[in-house]
Amino acid sequence: MSTTAITPVPFGRRLKRFMADRPLIPLIILLVILVVILQILRPGIVNERWIANTIKFAIPLAILAGCQTMTMLTGGIDLSVGTVATMSAFIMATQVINQDPAVAFLLAMLPAVLIGLVNGIGVGVFRVHPLIMTLGTSLIGTGCLQVYQRTVIASGAKIPDFLAWLGTGVTPVLGFAFPNALLLFVPLAALIVFTLARTGFGRLLYAVGDNERATRLSGVQYWQVITALYISSSMLAGITGLLYIGLIKAPSLSLAEPLVLPSVAAAVIGGTSIFGGRGGYTGTIIGALILTVLTTLLTILQMPEGARRILFGLIVLFVTAAYLRIIEER
Repeated sequence: MSTTAITPVPFGRRLKRFMADRPLIPLIILLVILVVILQILRPGIVNERWIANTIKFAIPLAILAGCQTMTMLTGGIDLSVGTVATMSAFIMATQVINQDPAVAFLLAMLPAVLIGLVNGIGVGVFRVHPLIMTLGTSLIGTGCLQVYQRTVIASGAKIPDFLAWLGTGVTPVLGFAFPNALLLFVPLAALIVFTLARTGFGRLLYAVGDNERATRLSGVQYWQVITALYISSSMLAGITGLLYIGLIKAPSLSLAEPLVLPSVAAAVIGGTSIFGGRGGYTGTIIGALILTVLTTLLTILQMPEGARRILFGLIVLFVTAAYLRIIEER
């Protein structure tokens, strides 16, 4: 009677497989490590006020990273989110002076819908690569915003009180200061998570990214999915711009542009594959928190903005390379 020897799996490989199957665990561990390092470098910095401020600045990044997560699931990307957010914020701040806030809101969201529609048609119907399409609409939107700025330069700008309250305000709950921005973010985050995990539209995004040809052959109208996707992404970006201007309180022509690269990095860190078909929004939220804490750490270390951008780029490259290695090993 013969027996078959079972070769034990090395601990390193088992650990790597465990981490790959539970990607949120290493992300949470990394976040905790960064917070501990921050506390060591600046004792006493991690307190209730710091946590509230970190959440305030992480929320706009997390929403823009949600745009990237959804588009990256289909193998695409949306580089126009920064421009859309900036346009919505600038239009809101300049139109609210002479218009009812509800009318100003609709005017502010109009460019978001139009740019999203153009992106969706360009990518879904005319098959323009998402990188090129969204970069092109971003440049066009920036030019239009500069023209618009000249027409309203005499009227000035105003930050609506409710946006300032939402962006910077906190509400004491059980002795802890909860940022008011959570009132907007929590429903939005729940909606994105639910859409990706529990709806047909979310499953189609994964299917398109995993195998576009098979999705087409199964009868799915590809252009409709992509158009709806990019309109949704742009509308989320527009909402982000309104929240962000309430936080920054200084409208400018480049308000949200610095968040574009970090939004991509947050989605990649959170486990969303740039090749499509893999990822989720929960990891993206943690990725946004990691980058926000990392930004605070780099500020304490007095690292310049250029070095931060280099670091974010290296993070994207490193995580992508790690993902490819895991795929090859499987």
